[in-house]
Amino acid sequence: MDLKEFCVFIISHNRPHDVYTYETLNKYNYTGDLFIVLDDEDTAIEEYRRLYHNKILIFNKKNIADLTDEGNNFDNRRTTTHARNACFDLAYQRGYEYFLVLDDDYTVFRYRYINHYITKGYVNNLDKLFQNTLQFYKNTDFLSVAYAQGGDFIGGESCGMLGNYLLVSRKCMNSFFCSIFRRFWFIGQLNEDVNTYITLGTRGNKFLTIPFVGLEQKATQKTNGGMTDAYLKYGTYVKSFTTVMMQPSSISVGMMGFTNNRLHHRTNWKTTIPMIIDEKHSINASKRLGQGALPL
Repeated sequence: MDLKEFCVFIISHNRPHDVYTYETLNKYNYTGDLFIVLDDEDTAIEEYRRLYHNKILIFNKKNIADLTDEGNNFDNRRTTTHARNACFDLAYQRGYEYFLVLDDDYTVFRYRYINHYITKGYVNNLDKLFQNTLQFYKNTDFLSVAYAQGGDFIGGESCGMLGNYLLVSRKCMNSFFCSIFRRFWFIGQLNEDVNTYITLGTRGNKFLTIPFVGLEQKATQKTNGGMTDAYLKYGTYVKSFTTVMMQPSSISVGMMGFTNNRLHHRTNWKTTIPMIIDEKHSINASKRLGQGALPL
């Protein structure tokens, strides 16, 4: 399988000299189609054009905003939500069935898997990695699949991602393999990725984080432009409570961090996503055990 039906979108805003993901993809040998997605309200469009030429795609931010649930009445459009939603239209317009949406601040792709140790090997062939991931995505009914984040591996072998690596992580953040035929809408100005997989997850839609590959990125609120202004203005209080507002029955907030504590959302997965086992599995299990049918 080649990558002719696939492209990568890097969403960016007002930081043309800090599109780290573009350099990272080139460094790790991605050779497929690649575009930087900008909104028409970006004041640095001409500088992006000077640096990246025909790799720039521009969407009408107001048009997308009018179709998007921003989750507030702040009356501004400082969010990556609209760019993520626009990527479905941009892919369709350019003839791509599948695409990967990335932020602009990724510095490393690493293999991550556990076998009495955690690997730290860099991914040196992104073409192959993307091909394999896309093949997996095609053969499943996930709305979107993502790679893990650096923070998922804090704690080493005992961390949640690797300690439960045989379990499916139903979240999907920072990187999104998508299809124009599995369209969904990101919601909320802040915490849009969490809002989306939580609200759609409660309705039976499936998202997945693949724990065997990890992305590392620049620290949030340390790079100028992008979402930094919004995070600095509203803080993590509004960010976290946006998701509580979206799903108050299973999302709460708590403190997170070691040195600089901050509010962060907490997900009760048992009450967030449907966990219904097909009766056939219960029946087969009971037969093997020589018992009566097990209740669901």
